Amino acid sequence: MDETSTVLNTLAQGLLPAADGIAWFEALTSDQQHDALSKLAAFCTQADATSDDAAEAIRRAGIRPTHTPAVLLSREHLRVQLAKIANLPQDERLKSFRLLVTLLSISDGRRRARLYSNGRNHDWHQLRHQPPRH
Repeated sequence: MDETSTVLNTLAQGLLPAADGIAWFEALTSDQQHDALSKLAAFCTQADATSDDAAEAIRRAGIRPTHTPAVLLSREHLRVQLAKIANLPQDERLKSFRLLVTLLSISDGRRRARLYSNGRNHDWHQLRHQPPRH
């Protein structure tokens, strides 16, 4: 698993403080931020994020429901909306990042509880807290 994927999954699992994740994201180049958001959108899709997960993520992410990423996430066709969020302009990226990390945390947590309660799971479920490299 590459470093970006590791940091994103570590954040989503609550093994890395949100403030550290935000500092990591803000230190990325524009292209790296876009890559991180694209990966988050893909991970949310893989985790089978639902509209209920999206509503909860909007509530928990610390952004207003009127912010562009939250408005998009609350619409139908979640996969399409996730792709749109990953491609929002620079001034929407931090809000998008916070929202998608929260969505991944909710959807992957639900999925792990449902599918992997027998102890079998993926490598990204075996992460330990490690500070991200800048």
